[in-house]
Amino acid sequence: MKVKNLLHNCKLLIVHCTLLILFFSCGRNNTSNEDLKIFKYNESAGILTLDPIYAKDLPHIWACNQIFNALVAFDDEMNVVPAIAKSWDISDDGMTYTFILRDDVYFHEDECFKSTDNRQQTTDDVLHDDLATRKVVAQDFVYSFNRVMDRKLNSSGSWIFANVKSRQQTADNRQQTAVESSPLWRLKDQQSEYAFYAVNDTILKIELSQPFPAFLGILSMTYASVVPHEAVEYYGTEFGRHPVGTGPFKYQYWKEGVKLVFRKNPDYFEKIGEERLPYLDAVSISFLIDKQVAFMEFVKGKFHFMSGIDARYKDELLTRDGQLRQEYEDDIYLIREPYLNTEYLAFFLGENDTLGEERSLALRQAVSYSIDREKMLRYLRNGIGTPGNYGIIPVGLPGSLESENLRNSESENHGDSTSIGYPYNTKKAEQLLKENDLLGYELKLYTTQEYVDIAKFVQSALTEIGLNCKVEEMMPAALREKRANGNLPFFRSSWVADYPDAENYLSLFTTNNFTPQGPNYTHYSNPKFDELYQESLTCNDIEERAKIYHEMDSLMMTEAPVVILFYDEVLRFVNKDVSGLGSNPTNMLNLKKVDLKQ
Repeated sequence: MKVKNLLHNCKLLIVHCTLLILFFSCGRNNTSNEDLKIFKYNESAGILTLDPIYAKDLPHIWACNQIFNALVAFDDEMNVVPAIAKSWDISDDGMTYTFILRDDVYFHEDECFKSTDNRQQTTDDVLHDDLATRKVVAQDFVYSFNRVMDRKLNSSGSWIFANVKSRQQTADNRQQTAVESSPLWRLKDQQSEYAFYAVNDTILKIELSQPFPAFLGILSMTYASVVPHEAVEYYGTEFGRHPVGTGPFKYQYWKEGVKLVFRKNPDYFEKIGEERLPYLDAVSISFLIDKQVAFMEFVKGKFHFMSGIDARYKDELLTRDGQLRQEYEDDIYLIREPYLNTEYLAFFLGENDTLGEERSLALRQAVSYSIDREKMLRYLRNGIGTPGNYGIIPVGLPGSLESENLRNSESENHGDSTSIGYPYNTKKAEQLLKENDLLGYELKLYTTQEYVDIAKFVQSALTEIGLNCKVEEMMPAALREKRANGNLPFFRSSWVADYPDAENYLSLFTTNNFTPQGPNYTHYSNPKFDELYQESLTCNDIEERAKIYHEMDSLMMTEAPVVILFYDEVLRFVNKDVSGLGSNPTNMLNLKKVDLKQ
């Protein structure tokens, strides 16, 4: 009977998808869809899965965020705000997080719930006779979090729960962490290795092994989305091709390499006033690989927005100072905002560093002083970005050296945290090289094709101050491998924040994060820095923690394991038919409040 029903559903789905293909392939002026609000964008990088535990880059995060929700979220000002959790409490020692869940959140209607005892029909649907849903409960998060940590699934997000306490299940634990009468008690809570506890259907507890102030923000990440066990069990390895979540949009259709379609979830829990979100009827994602073709389609009005800009057409859209060209102002508007992405050059300070501590430091500082970052951004990036004259923490985050207005280029007291930074100063660079017998020293800068223009600019700058620099281009995979193994003495890199806390940047330079196990590619090590990092983990006061971050960044930049190039910007080109598409420093795509002119 199940097979028969499945075949019946497949036939209906084929018919429905055929109609969808015709529907979504229509031009923007076609009268057949003029009353529907369909937001269209292109994703040239492609999408492999819609399972949130594998959402490790922006294309996958953007798509998954339309389908799934987590306990909390970030607003456009990077404040943690409620999502499925309506409130929370953090213990005084920072070790226990207690979340109170909303009781009005339902999973998307899907056939996987048909045999569920607590299923519920909530909407009229094309296939409503074959669909059902159920309410989200705390145990769903226990299940979802343990799934992230399941070694067999090899999630790229397992690190987000690195600070969650492991637990030995006892009878006492069982009594305080779950209600046996819950319909989801059967989800093997007793076998959980980690301290995720469903106290009852609406209360979730998480215990950490040590305080970690950034943990609440981490819980907003796509990895931490809630998924129903019914869908994972029903679709098996195909869950990533047929996702079921709670988000503002629900999965509808996917033709690999051609189109991915989400449609409005009419039962989405968020409202503005009395009006239920989202405003859009559907989201349509195309997969044109050629960015030039995608750009032309955007200009023609076939897509509603474009993120970032390719070097091949940046001068077509932007003036030299990064403003939208006048000829496009009637059809397009530009959004620019600081992006939590720091671009830098890095030195390996391990056993391959043979210059000696004093001369090596002088070389690194000279390189930093030699680069005219304002000129680099103006000529290579049309003014997009903020010159990296300060520390690793990007503009806008608490603890940033730039936030302290540290612009004293004349200061000679390089160890003074109130003046640390490396503004353009060729005289200072040349002086450092002469005093340390480094004129003519040979450097090789490793980079990928995408950043060759920046590497060539740096090469020219280093030549001007008396260094002999060569640029070597590598494939991205080869560069990552050699970088991780300490085989690259000087290379280009970057760090995009996983969550908006300076800890995400500073942890790159702790001693216990040395590659290949961790992300400390420089092998920078300083006991004082490590001590301050541990202190920051136990500091729950935001302002006091920012002071610690500031001191750490100053200390690290004094020793200059990296040369900061620039802090990036989010760049969004948006069709003027679109309203409500904001931006944020993490470059997340939030479509639930987006609307289109009819």
